[in-house]
Amino acid sequence: MGDTATLDAGQQHLHALEHANRVRLARAALKRRIAAGELEVIEVVVTRPWEVQSMSISDLVMSQKRWGRARCSRLLRSIGVPENKPVGTLTERQRSALAEVLDPSHTPERSRSHVAVAATFSAA
Repeated sequence: MGDTATLDAGQQHLHALEHANRVRLARAALKRRIAAGELEVIEVVVTRPWEVQSMSISDLVMSQKRWGRARCSRLLRSIGVPENKPVGTLTERQRSALAEVLDPSHTPERSRSHVAVAATFSAA
């Protein structure tokens, strides 16, 4: 009976390794598509495919060209999202805030006006 339990544990371990490898490969392909400009981060945040459910939002954002740790940290801090927050657990408000700042048509003027409006509401 002990051999059966060991076999089951061994099979579970192999299945876990296979799943982890599938996730790693899928995330790598997704990050390559983002880096190549074929896919937008905001699209991934909105659709939340299976491979990003447990992926940290900072890893996803930094997969864009010219996005390093400092720039990513500033962005996420500005909208109140922890860097290590899994994509699958983002709230609707967090996804909306991220969409607003990552929108390709987003301009610096719009950003300043958004901050001014947010400051007005927080002061009230």
